[in-house]
Amino acid sequence: MTRRAGLDKAGVIRAAAELADAEGLEALTIASLAARLGVRPPSLYNHTGGLDDLRRSLTLLGLRELLAALQAAAAGRAGEAAVAALAEAQRAYAHAHPARYALTVRAPAPDDQEYTAAAEAILGLLLQVLEPFSLSRTDTLHAIRGLRALVHGFVLLEAAGGFGMPLDRDESFRRLLEAFLRGLRPQSPPKVA
Repeated sequence: MTRRAGLDKAGVIRAAAELADAEGLEALTIASLAARLGVRPPSLYNHTGGLDDLRRSLTLLGLRELLAALQAAAAGRAGEAAVAALAEAQRAYAHAHPARYALTVRAPAPDDQEYTAAAEAILGLLLQVLEPFSLSRTDTLHAIRGLRALVHGFVLLEAAGGFGMPLDRDESFRRLLEAFLRGLRPQSPPKVA
């Protein structure tokens, strides 16, 4: 094989992302990526530090893409509509880019500043969107964890074929979001008889 003209790090990462999303993360190897790009495996080391470096690059790509999708979804919305739009955008991103999404769920290593910054950008957006609910900082962080778990769990069950009943999954997701949002609303004190 000859070296493919115009191959650069961004192209390698893009091809790796497409391969992983199409065939699964386990299918992403230096050899499989080289074959996809029409180069010999050693050629890829001109653009990446190996498989671990490539996966980190895909994680950063996924976090940046997810942030962009979330920002677009939240634009012009507030309150419950913004939270619901974020959840829908996260779910849509996970469906469209399953491998990239899967790489975004792990918390960054404390010494990885670039990864931490990308994850904190998403956290910052979520904090901003939840601000109108007037929750304490701790309650807001718990709400973010809850929303993340709700969407992620639903996406995992969808991907695994876990919803076999003939019910509309979108409707189930909408109802789940509505229940979550009810929990964010201020609670009225119990009525005294």
